[in-house]
Amino acid sequence: MKKLNIGMVGYGFMGRTHSNAFSQVNHFFDLPFEPVLKTICARNLDRAEAFKAKWGYELVETDWRRLVESPEIDLIDIASPNDTHAGIAIAAAHAGKMVMCEKPLSRNAAESEAMVRAVRAAGVPNMVWYNYRRVPAVTLAKQWIDEGRLGKVFHYRAKFLQDWTISSDLPQGGEGLWRLDVSVAGSGVTGDLLAHCIDTAMWLNGGIDEVSAMTETFIKSRKHSLTGKVEPVGIDDASAFLARFHNGSLATFEATRYARGHKALYTLEINGEHASIIWDLHDLHRLQWFDHKDAGPTRGWRSIHITDSDHPYMKQWWVPGLQIGYEHTFIHQAADFLSAVGAGKSASPTFEEALLTDYVTDAVLSSAANRQWVKVQGGNHATHA
Repeated sequence: MKKLNIGMVGYGFMGRTHSNAFSQVNHFFDLPFEPVLKTICARNLDRAEAFKAKWGYELVETDWRRLVESPEIDLIDIASPNDTHAGIAIAAAHAGKMVMCEKPLSRNAAESEAMVRAVRAAGVPNMVWYNYRRVPAVTLAKQWIDEGRLGKVFHYRAKFLQDWTISSDLPQGGEGLWRLDVSVAGSGVTGDLLAHCIDTAMWLNGGIDEVSAMTETFIKSRKHSLTGKVEPVGIDDASAFLARFHNGSLATFEATRYARGHKALYTLEINGEHASIIWDLHDLHRLQWFDHKDAGPTRGWRSIHITDSDHPYMKQWWVPGLQIGYEHTFIHQAADFLSAVGAGKSASPTFEEALLTDYVTDAVLSSAANRQWVKVQGGNHATHA
């Protein structure tokens, strides 16, 4: 088994999830590579040293440019704030490194296009961490949709609700709160939460042609953690939009950080001519299924427990009936990436596919600003593999 040396940029929440995935993946999957936690890169040396010790990295670096140039590194994994994604990914591609990047690909489609051009020109394997595709229940839904079990799809609806930014005393910017700083994040819930919903939706149901959106920033100004000054808030606290898919189905999407009582409520529902599917992140190991072809007296919603060995990914884990959780989706993604690299290709979603999601989020923000329907760049070609 060939060793693959990883240079991780970022030691926050996503740095932990990615590090855990690479640490665990060979325990459960037979793969052509053994990922090695080689170097953790972050600006705060003390915090980086602590992260290195906890996760078993061999080296610490404080400058991502030196990390990218290191001949010891095979794969650059970007788990740092959104405003750093483009620079690091483009430099890594130019250096001939494989690149994985946390979502969204970047702050906007223009930056993401440059990233796509770089990995395409370099011919390096690349992938974006849209992990909800790797929930076994969601993967099973994809299989059933592709098999035609739903028939023609009429409706798709998704929502992602949180409540952590309601307090007006919460500052913006800096470590931990960069998602509230538009210059770093690019947008608010549109690029953070709805990007997940959009990626999953296009993977399951094909490309989105046009959108009509509204956004709101409920608290207009906040103290900035870095400057100490009260500054305008540029991100969206809430975002909702209507969409038309290329297959003719209609959709509603909603995300907010102002839904009191919800920490991470991500749900999706798909209604087709023959059947319907519901999935809920809070019950991620279950798929709700309704099939109109069932006999009348017993026709109704079923709750399918996704733990059997013939369900996606589950044969790698425990005995039927025992569940897995959020962290396993990243392990699945790492396994798929390493398997694809062994076969000489990239696993989905690639940078190019993730760019399609950025086209939609750009259209959502444009529509909300202009109060008009907006065509999505790429249009009917925006179908994820």
